[in-house]
Order: sequence, then structure tokens, then C-alpha cells
Amino acid sequence: MLSASFKHSAKSLVGRRMLSVSAKALQAHPDATADSPTGQYVNTISKPYTVTTYARPNLMITHGKGSLLYDLEDRRYIDFMSGIAVTGLGHSNPEITKIISEQAGTLMQCSNLYYNMPAGELANKLVTHTQSSGGMKDAQRVFLCNSGTEANEAALKFARKYGTQQSPEKHEIITFENSFHGRTMGALSVTPNPKYQKPFSPLIPGVHVANPNDIESVKQVISKDKTCAVIIEPIQGEGGVTPIAEEFLVELRKLCDENDVILIYDEIQCGLGRSGKLWAHCYTPEAHPDILTMAKALGNGFPIGAVMVSEKVEKALSVGDHGTTYGGNPLAAKVGSYVIDQVSNPEFLEQVVYKGDKFARGLEVIAKKHPEAIIAVKGRGLLTGLQFADSVDISQIVNKCRDHGLLLISAGMNVVRIVPALNIPNDLIDDGLAILEKVVDEVLA
Repeated sequence: MLSASFKHSAKSLVGRRMLSVSAKALQAHPDATADSPTGQYVNTISKPYTVTTYARPNLMITHGKGSLLYDLEDRRYIDFMSGIAVTGLGHSNPEITKIISEQAGTLMQCSNLYYNMPAGELANKLVTHTQSSGGMKDAQRVFLCNSGTEANEAALKFARKYGTQQSPEKHEIITFENSFHGRTMGALSVTPNPKYQKPFSPLIPGVHVANPNDIESVKQVISKDKTCAVIIEPIQGEGGVTPIAEEFLVELRKLCDENDVILIYDEIQCGLGRSGKLWAHCYTPEAHPDILTMAKALGNGFPIGAVMVSEKVEKALSVGDHGTTYGGNPLAAKVGSYVIDQVSNPEFLEQVVYKGDKFARGLEVIAKKHPEAIIAVKGRGLLTGLQFADSVDISQIVNKCRDHGLLLISAGMNVVRIVPALNIPNDLIDDGLAILEKVVDEVLA
């Protein structure tokens, strides 16, 4: 049975007004105890009935606004992770709330047996905004789905279809160390992390692993007769917040052209404005992809993914090659249309660059204070982070920041990763960086 205090706390959240940034000072608040309302809910209702796939602290998020989140005890957190690069326009965005409400009252689902207007409009906008932004010059068609891993699964299937039309042997795929492309079997097969792969082996055959920024390593495994696709993130997110060198992407594009190989860019985390341009590959006009995958920020929290393909990929596809029940539903597509309009706006992107520079300067200050422990400030735009020496336990930094009201996440290569909303207010950047600096000082002391 839940205690009366839990019932009272949960009931009192209904209709509670948000506290403004100025109305509530930052304060230390460790994770909830086992006998708190959060602890009772987690241990009585949630944890006993939830599959064991996540290790989570006693923190129950109940509501949010902009770049602030609140828990069941009504403690406030500055959000430097935006749902892992998802809520790019902030929590409870009023325009998106309005769109969801209106579309839910009109049409949420009709299947892909028929056309619906929001899906067509979103596909049109994704192609036209991409081309006008200087991205993927051969962009032509869009497949709408529900998540990032679904987008990558579709991309791998499309590339294999293209390859096997040339020859049944042309089905192999090249991926890169430190990459992350998803958890389903195809996407997992091109995510070369033993921790993720080993429990589910054997995975799909024919996958080769090269080293990012090392074109010779790609030449050693690419084959005109056997390779159908190369998949890469222009900025590796989960793998360590590492931008791929522009000259490497140019050489990779040339190598794919020489071997008639489909080049796939996974911009699920680094795309849709996060780098300061609509797509991270916009910084490298000579190295556009044949397939571009996206998700995360496209729905600002509502599940959606998409795959954009060039004409030569489109020509390889036939009716029935792929499908989805929920993909392209009117509700998700309507939200996606609003998001792509916002994040492709040049003035909006200028602010992302400004805020990214602000973060970089603040992180450099922290790094210079601890040159023996902090290896680098990494990333681009609002996908950034601090790489620590292997001797530093970054989980302590993440946990202590949470204790002080700041939410951020880790990444590979011992990186503390920062992926806030793209419209995060400047004062919250300052407040969050102050907390991070304080915590780093404490942990490294």
C-alpha cells in the first residue's frame, strides 16, 4: 500500500503551477529515499513490473517547461540533456502542445494504405528545407517511421536492396569504431561495442569495422564486388561526442563513388540544428550522403523517425520492400512539420551557434583549471562535452550534478555529454555551467 503522504504528493501535482527561474533558487537535493513518495512509487508500482533494462536513480520526473524539469517532490532541475537530444524546442512547448491537441481531435492514424496530408507535407518540407539549407543535394524521397533505430534499419535494407541488384554478393556493410546506430538486430550489428553486441550474437554477417578519420582503414575493407553500404555519424554522439574530420568525409565520399557504395549518414543525434546547421554534413558540401537518417528532435518528444534517400536509392526500391504501421501517422507528421520549420530557420540556427560558443567557452574555463584530468572540450554546436582522463570516474560527476539540480549524461571515451534544448535560455546555461564547475572541482579535489 502507498502511504497517505505519497497519495497527497501525487494528487497535489495536478494543476500545480510552474515556478519561474527567478522564483526558486538552486539548491542541493539528493535522490529521493526509499520511504519518500518517489521511492514508494518506484518500489511498489514501477520497478516490480518493469523489465530490467535500465539502471535508474530514485528520480521520478513529473513535468517540465522549457529547459527545466521537476520531480515528484517538486524539486527543480536544469536540463542539459533534453531527453538525450530529443526535446530540441524545450519541454511542453506551447505550439507543439497546441498542434498535438488539434491533430488528436482531427485524425491520429489511418495507416499507410492511404495518403494523409500531414505526412506528405512533412516529406516535402524535409526534402526542400534540406536542399535550401545546403544539405544532401540529391535528396529526393522520404520514408517516415517511428524511431532512430527503425530509420537505420530501413537505411540498411534500402542499401542492401541497391547492392544486391548489382550482384547477390554485394551485401556487406562498413561501420566505424565508437559508433552507435541502435539496438535492433540490424542497427546493433553496425554498433561495434562488445557490451551491446555480445549478449545477442550472432548478429547479421558481412559487417566490417573501420577506424574513423583513417581512410586507409576503410580502403582495407571496402570492396566494389561485396560492399553495399558505409554508415557513419558525422558527429559521433554516444561514442564520445567526436566530430568526424571534414577531409575524411570527403575522402569517404570519393571512395564510395569509386566502388558504387551507398553512403549513409546517421544524423539521429547530430542533425536537425544541433550542430548549428540543419544537418552536420552541411559543413562539408563535397561529402553529401546517399541516405540520411533522422529521429530524436524531429518529434520534440513524440516518437518519429525518417529516412531521406537520393534518386538512385529510390530507383532500387519497389512496392512492398519495406513498411510500417505507425510510421507517417498524421499526429507525428504534424509535429515534425512544425519542428523542421523552426530548426531550419537561419535566425534560429544563429542562436544555436551563439549558445554553442557560450558552452564551449564555459567548458574551456573548467578544462583549464584541471589540465591533468580533462583531456579535451569536444563537439560542435549544442552537442558538446568534456573528455576526462580514464582515471576519473565520470559517474560521480553526473550523479553529483544531479544532486545539485543539473541533469547531464555520459558518453563513450569517458566524456560528460551536454545536449540541451536548442533554445535553452542563456541564464540557464550560466547556472548549469556554474554547477558543473563546482562539481568538477569537488570530484577532482
